[in-house]
Amino acid sequence: MKQVLSSYLRQLEAESIYIMREVAAEFRNPVMLYSIGKDSAVLLHLAMKAFYPGKPPFPLLHVDTTWKFKEMIAFRDAEAKRLGVDLMVHINEEGVRNGISPITHGSALHTDIMKTEALKQAFAKYGFDAAFGGARRDEEKSRAKERIYSFRNASHNWDPKRQRPELWHLANTKVNPGESMRVFPLSNWTELDVWTYIYLEDIPVVPLYFAKERPVVERDGTLIMVDDDRLPLEEGETPQMRKVRFRTLGCYPLTGAIESEATTLPEIIEELVASRHSERQGRVIDHDQVGSMEKKKQEGYF
Repeated sequence: MKQVLSSYLRQLEAESIYIMREVAAEFRNPVMLYSIGKDSAVLLHLAMKAFYPGKPPFPLLHVDTTWKFKEMIAFRDAEAKRLGVDLMVHINEEGVRNGISPITHGSALHTDIMKTEALKQAFAKYGFDAAFGGARRDEEKSRAKERIYSFRNASHNWDPKRQRPELWHLANTKVNPGESMRVFPLSNWTELDVWTYIYLEDIPVVPLYFAKERPVVERDGTLIMVDDDRLPLEEGETPQMRKVRFRTLGCYPLTGAIESEATTLPEIIEELVASRHSERQGRVIDHDQVGSMEKKKQEGYF
């Protein structure tokens, strides 16, 4: 039998809901960035709670690089329909016309054009002044530096040395025209908190998080799932069926799977507790160069 939320998880939940309501009250045109992963699933669930019985007073925005797993896109559309929320999808069409891909151009340029520049385009097109993101401080060291309300200037740049203090949990929400705020309601959550909450609250997640026989190739120690015929096989490579799952989800050629037997949420939690590896060990974009994630964020990555 499932337990109810612990007082600790209830505190995290209450803090996140408070942040969402504050942003909805203080900003003119907020949006929720929806990356389809487990953190986005929790973020959306919290937003539904925060404004119940109404719908969240802001749309979801998915910046689609066109290289997400097929199961992610199917899950995204099904969730938006199930919950009746406003889903916006933005693609950098110029990047598509120029054939930008993680295969031919590498992870750094692909991320810059199809994620960072695409997000800037969406802000310019729709005039958003605040954007919720599902980042957590325990994920990666540059994210640990972020405030909950993370200021971006009119060029979408983040300066970690000039962040606004958040004394006594009070945030400065003022922005000038063109400036914006990234807001991270899950900053104080851990990966284990997220999975425990998903389990106790029965939150749907993409099936890729559960172990299953899937076709993969091993490259430089990383298991890459062959999700469609756009992934060119290197000499001597033949996809093999291996029982794998994903701890984190992104563009499929840049996201490594892990071998696992975890097919249920309790098994995922048990596996996570025993793991000694980073959640983002399989994310190629984190290893482009030293400090690459912080550099991407300073240039406008979410």
